[in-house]
Amino acid sequence: MQFVQLLISGVSQGCIYGLIALGFVLIYKATETVSFAQGELMMLGAFCGLALMTVLGFPFWVAVLASVVAMGLFGVLVERAVIRPILGQPAFSIVMLTIGIGYVMRGLVTMIPNIGTDTHTLPVPYKDQSLRLGELVVSAEQLVVIGATGVLCVLLFAMFRYSKLGIAMQAASQNQLAAYYMGIPVQRLNGLAWGLAAVVAAVAGLLLAPITFVHANMGFIGLKAFPAAVVGGFGSLPGAIVGGLVIGIVESLSGFYLPDGFKDTAAYIVVLIMLMVKPNGLFGEKLRKKV
Repeated sequence: MQFVQLLISGVSQGCIYGLIALGFVLIYKATETVSFAQGELMMLGAFCGLALMTVLGFPFWVAVLASVVAMGLFGVLVERAVIRPILGQPAFSIVMLTIGIGYVMRGLVTMIPNIGTDTHTLPVPYKDQSLRLGELVVSAEQLVVIGATGVLCVLLFAMFRYSKLGIAMQAASQNQLAAYYMGIPVQRLNGLAWGLAAVVAAVAGLLLAPITFVHANMGFIGLKAFPAAVVGGFGSLPGAIVGGLVIGIVESLSGFYLPDGFKDTAAYIVVLIMLMVKPNGLFGEKLRKKV
């Protein structure tokens, strides 16, 4: 029963990793670059929800929807104002820019008096509730994380499979030049990809906040989500979720069964093993170059 309890805890944490990894993959597929600001976007989404609920007095569900919409618009704005002007430059420059964006966001939050440097509790209606099945106890926070991740994955699948926008984004991710010549507004889709990545990050932040509280450094969890994207295959959306689940479960089990210290390094050990065994990840495409 202890193993099942650890498994559920690992799946719950893995869902958070998977959602943040989804943001990595969405931006990579749209612009062929990696954004290391995903963790800070998650942190900003959590603080946005906190402010709407505690300062403005919004009901929980209204605050969640408003936070998601606000973060989506913020993601589009960041792409338009900061990322788009340097597209075409070396990938290293864009990566360093996204790291800088993350530091700026974290710095701006810490500058807010009496808020940025403190730890806060997100007032959610399901706080401290649990489901008991015999000896197995599952917290409501874990159930909400798993359920919300499943719903979001279904919505994303439906969007990419059946909507014109999703199909256009897939086409642009395959070949931006060909998509542009076919009349697809590639630049606009890049902005939407950043907006969608910010939305997913905000959802992850709002789901994680009731478990680990809201604080300026909670975005560092993105460093665990990046290995999840690598394990799943950096160009695969389902792979991001599966990779997150793998990292979360391994981390949960290693934290209980292995000596202290293994939990913090488990994600990176899994990545090293994956790169040696299957360099493209579990769902990554094999790329061959003819010389």
